[in-house]
Amino acid sequence: MLKRIAGVYVITDRFVNPNRSHLEIAKAAVIGGASALQLRDKEATTRQLLEWAREIRELTRRTKTLFIVNDRVDIALAADADGVHVGDDDMPVPIARRLLGSGKIIGRSVANEDEALRAVAEGADYVSIGSIFSTSTKPDAGEPIGLEAIRRVRQVLPPDYPLVAIGGINLQNAAAVFEAGADAVAVVSAVACADDPVDVIRQFQRLWEKIRSSTNE
Repeated sequence: MLKRIAGVYVITDRFVNPNRSHLEIAKAAVIGGASALQLRDKEATTRQLLEWAREIRELTRRTKTLFIVNDRVDIALAADADGVHVGDDDMPVPIARRLLGSGKIIGRSVANEDEALRAVAEGADYVSIGSIFSTSTKPDAGEPIGLEAIRRVRQVLPPDYPLVAIGGINLQNAAAVFEAGADAVAVVSAVACADDPVDVIRQFQRLWEKIRSSTNE
């Protein structure tokens, strides 16, 4: 299952482009063939978040796009999402695993090699590193850590362990991110603000496939 986290990982955001809802971005992710889709909304009420999560769950069911909920283990459980993504201020990975069980995916945000190794040891199924470049969609992301951070983290992870890169990634710099060792790029504004989100997602996927085939030659 986890090998499917490769290419483009779409994160929904209703604030970066108020004209596009979570559901609209989710539909584009599924149609465009994104490997994963994350519902992220830190301002919504629990009831509203659950309603969106259930709608997205039905949209992604029986598709190749994994559905991940940001932060909220309770919402992931209630909506039967494929998994949850947690950070420093969220539920610890071991507790989230106890609640979700072995059949669900748990992702963990990290910033360096030590955090990545700790996430693996705690049972996280993939790690997300960032912010790679400057980004305006996550005010608390801190200073960008650059491509070298991806290379360093890739070196300490198991060979087939999924590494997702996030923060300021677009079609112009995604190739460098993949070449540095990321299995997937998590994107927000590059999709939400695009004139044609489906086409942009497909371009990300084609870029990943091109780089993957060249590195396997």
